[in-house]
Amino acid sequence: MAESRSKSRIGEANVERILDAALVVFSRYGLRGARTDQIAEAAGMSKPNLLYYFRTKEELYIAVLERTLLMWLDPLARIDPEADPREALTDYITRKLLSARSHPDESRLFATEVIQGAPMLATALKRDLAPLVEAKIATIARWIGEGKLAPIDPMTLIFMIWATTQHYADFAAQVSLLAGQGLEDPAYFERTRDTIVEVILRGVLADRANPDRSSA
Repeated sequence: MAESRSKSRIGEANVERILDAALVVFSRYGLRGARTDQIAEAAGMSKPNLLYYFRTKEELYIAVLERTLLMWLDPLARIDPEADPREALTDYITRKLLSARSHPDESRLFATEVIQGAPMLATALKRDLAPLVEAKIATIARWIGEGKLAPIDPMTLIFMIWATTQHYADFAAQVSLLAGQGLEDPAYFERTRDTIVEVILRGVLADRANPDRSSA
């Protein structure tokens, strides 16, 4: 039994090592340009050993994307319908920026796949992302119905948060060139987070909405 558990842990560690190496190679060369021998070398193992865990390059690519999707879904899943919208949205924006700072390669690979029409990820998006988004749309709609948020479109709000936070990973080079710094700088991270939170909350919180809106 102990030997079986040890082999299982070794197998899990090897899978993670392969996925980490594959992320680097796929991010640099894309699915078409990447080679399994490159990934095996980056993982520090032989190609036959890699193919023991993942039979094809495409299977490995999908595994990397699905691991990224699970990581990407976690901040969204943490939005609590019972929480105060101000706190929930601030926390979500913060977590998304932390993810952009810590996992830029994953974000860029994911974005590239989606830009290409998500040919390898469509099933996972429908299975994992779509139901979660629908649940959070319902949460935001509930907050609107309770008068806690201004009457905005919930899905557009989610898209806006994705766009503003993921920008700092997907376009990190542009941010660095124009701003002279990135999210790895603590002061810049805080300033970016505070600005995004302020702009979004000013637009969606019922008690901070434009007082002229109702009379327009």
